[in-house]
Amino acid sequence: MKKNVIISLADSNYFELLNELVDSIKSFQESENTAICIMDAGLTDDQKSVLKNKVDEIKSADWDIEVPDFKIKGREWLKSQVSRAFLPKYFPDYEKYLWIDADAWVNSWEAIELYFKGCENNKLSIATSADRAYGRVLRAEWFLGSFARIKSQNYKHAKSSGFSEKIARQVALKPHLNIGVFALEANAPHWKVWQKNLKIALKAGKIWGSEQIAMNIAIYHDEMDVEILPAYCNWTLIEALKFDTNKDTLVEPYLPNHKIGIVHFAGKNNDQIRNNKNFISKVKTVNGEIIDKKLRFDNN
Repeated sequence: MKKNVIISLADSNYFELLNELVDSIKSFQESENTAICIMDAGLTDDQKSVLKNKVDEIKSADWDIEVPDFKIKGREWLKSQVSRAFLPKYFPDYEKYLWIDADAWVNSWEAIELYFKGCENNKLSIATSADRAYGRVLRAEWFLGSFARIKSQNYKHAKSSGFSEKIARQVALKPHLNIGVFALEANAPHWKVWQKNLKIALKAGKIWGSEQIAMNIAIYHDEMDVEILPAYCNWTLIEALKFDTNKDTLVEPYLPNHKIGIVHFAGKNNDQIRNNKNFISKVKTVNGEIIDKKLRFDNN
């Protein structure tokens, strides 16, 4: 029996990306000891038939927390913002759960090992959206010459999601935890605390981003244990990537140019890559050259 599982979710529009994620996982021999499970938020029968030959289980995603129809507007894929907080309910037979968004792919198995290792002893294993290569992590609105109003993603989302000013300030200046990739043990106390916060966020705010602020508050306000991993474990600043021609792999832009673990096409800046498998990006090599490169996973 496999003890660890990797889970993702998609609708029919994200099937190609999801299929590439699955292929990237299975390209590593180590994946033979790890289950792959899929949550269906609108896949076609043909798409599920393709996946059934590659994964251990496929189950339909639910609205595990009731959300008004006017917030959903037919966007069933938004279940990913809710159902990922209930993974042990869907797939109850595993010890460690690793979630990876469908618009990501695995470039190095080291990252998978770090996520599973990091969640041991009831900790959340997760990376942040703050890194030396990412540049600005806060915004400031300057006025009267030298005064500034600080704007942060955590503060904005906490306030719009119905949390108190006290909680919003607690999380405002903390490194933003990216819930697009995370790992938890089955019995970790984080699940219940996350679900509690998620109910508050879904009642007051938008569905999109609710699961992320709910977990950030679970860590920074509710003080749940966390293991914060390097940014290369969930790399989202795609334009900053470099390519190591000697090692034939994507790497961090600065020394020691560590190999990227998971390439994650999150955010509007990556729309072109998500929408077009053959999109050509201009990528700088470690040696300073500029090359044309497709950044989607290629199994060939």
